[in-house]
Amino acid sequence: MYRPKGVADHRFIGDKRNGAVYDLDTVAADDSPSAAGQTPRAVIDELLASGQYLCFAPDTLAEARNRGFRLRGA
Repeated sequence: MYRPKGVADHRFIGDKRNGAVYDLDTVAADDSPSAAGQTPRAVIDELLASGQYLCFAPDTLAEARNRGFRLRGA
């Protein structure tokens, strides 16, 4: 489980730039690089640095879908 500072109380984090939602519980388990050559942690760290993210309340995948976000692997 990877919970960076600032989103430590949330499981799902949405990327406002492309409508993707990431499950932080699966980030630590998947350490392999994506097709773009980035590790999941690097993708999440870049997203947080950009400030273009959204946390959901309630913190569920269903709420993320209600807001138009779709689950993506990092």
